[in-house]
Amino acid sequence: MVPCRNNIETSCNLICILGPTASGKTRLASLLASGIGGEIISADSRQVYRGMDLGTGKDYADYRVHNRSIPVHLIDIVDAGYKYNLYEYQKDFIPVFRQVTARGNMPILCGGSGMYLEGILRAYRLINVPPDYQLRKSLEGKSMKELTSMLSSFKPLHNVTDTSTRKRLIRAIEIEQYYADHPETEHDFPHILPVVFGITLDRETRRERISERLVRRMDGGMIGEVRNLLDSGIPPSILIYYGLEYKFITRHLLGEYSYEEMMKKLETAIHQFAKRQMTWFRGMEKRGITIHWLDGTLPVEENADKIKQMLKNF
Repeated sequence: MVPCRNNIETSCNLICILGPTASGKTRLASLLASGIGGEIISADSRQVYRGMDLGTGKDYADYRVHNRSIPVHLIDIVDAGYKYNLYEYQKDFIPVFRQVTARGNMPILCGGSGMYLEGILRAYRLINVPPDYQLRKSLEGKSMKELTSMLSSFKPLHNVTDTSTRKRLIRAIEIEQYYADHPETEHDFPHILPVVFGITLDRETRRERISERLVRRMDGGMIGEVRNLLDSGIPPSILIYYGLEYKFITRHLLGEYSYEEMMKKLETAIHQFAKRQMTWFRGMEKRGITIHWLDGTLPVEENADKIKQMLKNF
């Protein structure tokens, strides 16, 4: 059992709080961390970048509870302009997780980047496996059934996406064969016993929050932030690659969109992004991850108390 500071005992060693953009997950994670002695590990694919603050939603005030800053990890760890990836995130997560637990604190994984979240919760084995064209050629004549049987000889088939297409099957076999031939490349991934909480909002409330937050960030200087990144030498193509705010504001600054066109397109894109996030989370449930959903319209303190009570059952 893992004791927390408020005398709650739980067998889980990682709490995850996920939700779509503008759902209030950061504040919830911070209140929970304050109450149980936790530290937050960000699971946001863009908050890793230094200098990308307003556009990625680094609401630093949310990390302060009762005039105390809650420790948060894996934000501001690489320079803007770099293309960070899931493999690097998993490698960076492992030592942070171990350091937090070694201090006797509860790691709280918090974010909305589905691939990063699932990469941790499902302990994906990720390395830069090169293509094995000889192996691929040897598999050309095999049926889907035969390929599935081959993959199952390496590991239990919990991840149904590996067997959804012939291409995925062959790639999964390729990766497993590489691991078998190169055991030194295995991640020493910690044994994680997670409990996952998700924040849900009705569509209209979610849209209102997104729109209101976008206006606040624009008023707070988001266009200036993007302009500064461009002035620092980051190519427009890289900022466009980062998507959403950086994509549309960059194109506005390049003269492709008027301010009004940019705002309309950006707002629509963020709404679509939030919808895709929820689709990913529902997919996580189908892939075997249990998510305990919380009503995001309730006071954040109430949801933090609910989590504390629920933790006693894990």
